[in-house]
Amino acid sequence: MSVGTTQTRQGLGGRLAALSRIVELGPGRVDPKLLTDSGQLLLRAGDRLKLSSEHTVVALAGGTGSGKSTLFNAVSGLELSPTGVRRPTTARAHACVWGLDGAGPLLDWLQIQWRHRFARASALDKGEGRLHGLILLDLPDHDSIRALTDTEADRLIQVADLVVWVLDPQKYADASTHRRYVTELAGHDAVTVFVLNQIDRLSAEELAECVADLNDLLRREGVDAPVIVPTSATRGEGVDELKAVLAETVTRRGAAVQRLEADLDRITLRLLKAMPAEGVPVPASSVDDARRIGLTDSLCDAVGVPAVGEAMENVYGVRSAEWVGWPYTRWAARLRPDPLNSLRLNDLKDEIRGEAAGAVSAQAAEVDNAVRALSDGLTAGMHEAWQSGVREAARSHSAELPRLLSAELSEIAPRLDRVPVWWRLLLVWQYFLVLLFLAGIAWLGTALAYGVFEAGTLPPGLEVFGETASMPWVGLMIVSVLGLGLLTAVASRNFVMLGAGNERDRLEREMRRRVGAVASTTVIEPVERELARYNEFYSALRGVRG
Repeated sequence: MSVGTTQTRQGLGGRLAALSRIVELGPGRVDPKLLTDSGQLLLRAGDRLKLSSEHTVVALAGGTGSGKSTLFNAVSGLELSPTGVRRPTTARAHACVWGLDGAGPLLDWLQIQWRHRFARASALDKGEGRLHGLILLDLPDHDSIRALTDTEADRLIQVADLVVWVLDPQKYADASTHRRYVTELAGHDAVTVFVLNQIDRLSAEELAECVADLNDLLRREGVDAPVIVPTSATRGEGVDELKAVLAETVTRRGAAVQRLEADLDRITLRLLKAMPAEGVPVPASSVDDARRIGLTDSLCDAVGVPAVGEAMENVYGVRSAEWVGWPYTRWAARLRPDPLNSLRLNDLKDEIRGEAAGAVSAQAAEVDNAVRALSDGLTAGMHEAWQSGVREAARSHSAELPRLLSAELSEIAPRLDRVPVWWRLLLVWQYFLVLLFLAGIAWLGTALAYGVFEAGTLPPGLEVFGETASMPWVGLMIVSVLGLGLLTAVASRNFVMLGAGNERDRLEREMRRRVGAVASTTVIEPVERELARYNEFYSALRGVRG
């Protein structure tokens, strides 16, 4: 095998490997029929490349009465294939091999029956050595009324290294041949030869006209440079010219690779038509930070993270009023309906959990919108099939996403029913001030009763409480105690609200972190896998072009 042929096979191997990746990555994105055809080509290429590269399989194909078998016998120089007026004459493919060594596995793969295999000892035939390595097949008529032979002809036309179409002057423009085979093999110029047989029935002028007409017809059907060999198998005219064409193909030892390349080129064109590779976006396989943050923000809004934080802060403030507020205000408030009952905040932790769960449930549509916005932003310009794929990947966990978000928020719901130690100390301090206030009121009342109104005489040792001179100081003490209590309540309230704000910030940060983690697992990761699949597919598509 020449260096050029080896390099060609290596190049073909790379393209076939790329096609294999396309077949792996294409389901759900590429037409199943196209993937099936690609898979069949891979199987055929793998089988053919493992078999003899020293032999070239040439198939004589044609319709009923074209003279294939007669031409087969003329090229081989032996009466190997039956001829006659009965149609179809050839029911099974016949093979003539120039150089049988190493051809057995290839003939087995071609499914040529043993009784239809013939060998030419080319070394004994003058001038036949140039055909060494040729496996010439006489195929059944492709338009046979026998379904079996028709199927066999189709199969061997697909796997032959070189196809020689044997046409006759009456039916060389036959629609079935051109529509079923010639058009399908457009682009296979290097591995397709056309023989206009039975030229003994034509005059020189008619022959020239037929050849020109056939040439124009083939070019219109996509055969850029058709090779047309006029022959008369019965008289031997043109047979040597056909042998020369076959000898040139056999000598190059590259027809098998050329045929596979032509088949690969055709499947590549179909792939590029279905999935254009030019001008398509090449997104990163990972979602950028800006889109991650945008998705997290949207999901946080959808599940009501700000509302949960605000509810927590409000509930925290209401709860603190029971402990650090001015006692007189609390006692007065008891004469009105309990705001906690009106807000249904008796069980604060459950309320926070209910707030989170309710937001997720109520905003399920917004969760879906947030996910869709991410996929739409990533798929601009993509083929519709891949846009759908990214959307499906993004929404692959949409049914469970609200539940997962709710569960995450419930886990971090704060214990707002707990009472900080400093709240309890402030409560003790406030009640101490209340006692001082009551003591001051009692002292002032005693001074009024016994010092001003002289209601009686105090017991020994308690006279000081009845002295009127102490009344201004007692009044000052009462006012000071009230002021100190109010100042304590105001300061404590400010500290509580500051702490509530900090707790809200911490809670919202933790919520965002958890929402982001859920989004990464259920949305980002599936999307990134699909983007990686997309990029790998188009990389393989560019690779299969060679």
